[in-house]
Amino acid sequence: MNTAARGNPWVAVRPDDDLTQLTQRVSSAHRSFLEGVDQPPTLRPERYSVRPVVLDSWRRSRSNGVNPDDSGDGVDLDGLELQRYRSAHPTALIRPVVRKLLVEDAAEAGLLVAISDAEGRLLWVEGDSKVKDRALAMNFVEGADWSEDRVGTNAPGTALALDHHVQFFGAEHFSRIVHEWSCSAAPVHDPLTGQIIGAIDITGGPRVAGLEVLSLIRATVLAAESELRLHLLNSPKPLDTTTRLRVLGSDRPSLTRNGERIRLSQRHAEILLLLADHPEGLSADHLAMLLDESELDPVTVRAELSRVRKLLGANGLGSRPYRLLMELDTDVDEVRRALGRGDAAAALRAYPGPILPRSLAPGITELRTELHGCLRAALLTAGDRRLLGQWTSSVDGRDDVAAWTAYLATLDRHSSMYAQVKSKLALLDRRLGI
Repeated sequence: MNTAARGNPWVAVRPDDDLTQLTQRVSSAHRSFLEGVDQPPTLRPERYSVRPVVLDSWRRSRSNGVNPDDSGDGVDLDGLELQRYRSAHPTALIRPVVRKLLVEDAAEAGLLVAISDAEGRLLWVEGDSKVKDRALAMNFVEGADWSEDRVGTNAPGTALALDHHVQFFGAEHFSRIVHEWSCSAAPVHDPLTGQIIGAIDITGGPRVAGLEVLSLIRATVLAAESELRLHLLNSPKPLDTTTRLRVLGSDRPSLTRNGERIRLSQRHAEILLLLADHPEGLSADHLAMLLDESELDPVTVRAELSRVRKLLGANGLGSRPYRLLMELDTDVDEVRRALGRGDAAAALRAYPGPILPRSLAPGITELRTELHGCLRAALLTAGDRRLLGQWTSSVDGRDDVAAWTAYLATLDRHSSMYAQVKSKLALLDRRLGI
């Protein structure tokens, strides 16, 4: 009988489940899914006796181009960069609670406890040292990206994707290398804004996929969020003190400052991005030329800069020349950092779309073209099937003949996807007259 039919659909293993039979059933469903048998569980019960949360995640994983045989080598953050990032991250405040409630017992029980950020990057992995060594084989290490769109179905990544506690048993994971493991995780929220700041996970053997461990995770999250709430009451500083500018993609640009998200006009976003890109400063005349080919009146620019100063605070903007007096991080910088360290996957994840796509400002157009070109070049050079599949599915890459051609070269000639991509290329050739 399908375990999803009995009670809580978020629980992977019931007390009366035969683990051998459950393993065989889920493994069979996983093989069938990867072979292309994708029918509703009600129509193929002998193949798909898996929970809906598992099947839905498998479908998302496949749609995102996740390779089920990828070991997930490499990390997004390491060394000094990882130390600095996690020491400033809000989850650093809850780590003592997690260590007290979970880590000490986990080490004795042969388990691992992980804390991730909101993007699914593992900031801390603690517990049994021998189990920690075994987990190296699947790249379950500090600094690695375990988001669902990177490694497929897994507790911390899927918990973040769904904003809900969840657990997975063995072959319920999308990646084959994780099939000997089970895990339970739940997201952690900022108690004031409700935004996800990370996730707490327990990884180990089959018993980790039971109701008791899921309840323990949820209780730990509640304790962690209470700790964050106390911190906010006792400290004048917000959880996130970083001032961050978001200008990528079709969403309205915004500035996050002192934990508050401020919607920006396109003009103010243009000014802030140009100032961030010119730390040496810009004169009103130079800034006017970067904002408008017809040489916008510098008086108008100064009026806009006055409004921008109100957004940043009295000490946020200098003049003569106009320059930022504060550290401003941007989502453009995040993509650039990933490209700088040669991580095309992280760069693509951080790139939801072009810089201020509706802006006609010459300075913004140049930045937009430069970032798009650098990202595209990195993806073509990497030649990664998963990344090329994501790029060609995006607004930026859907008409990119070179990317489609590179994607085709990574596919099995006998696969249905090869035929689809070849057909797409032929359509582009006709449309573009190539």
